[in-house]
Amino acid sequence: QVQLVESGGGLVQAGGSLRLSCAASGRTFSSYAMGWFRQAPGKERESVAAISWSAGNTAYADSVKGRFTISRDNAKKTVYLQMNSLKPEDTALYYCAADLTYPLVAARVDYWGQGTQVTVSS
Repeated sequence: QVQLVESGGGLVQAGGSLRLSCAASGRTFSSYAMGWFRQAPGKERESVAAISWSAGNTAYADSVKGRFTISRDNAKKTVYLQMNSLKPEDTALYYCAADLTYPLVAARVDYWGQGTQVTVSS
């Protein structure tokens, strides 16, 4: 069992930065691939970034490549999403996810966090 708690969301102006954190509980965190998804009103949940259990592999949505960076600290059982050069279209509810399979697919994710809101004003 893995429980995920996100933090770090908020309101930021376009061009600004935020860092999201996802703290996990459970003894097997290091076995899981981790990912960040987002869902804007009226849209489907989409994958933003993913990282393998060893951090040896990462993947990003085309829309965030070069602006977002995913990382993890297995000793702290935490995964991060550094978001730079934010745009209004990045506004969404951001979810942390854990799954034994990399890369993560929303329909198969084992565990979800409750989400943290990111709002980017123009």
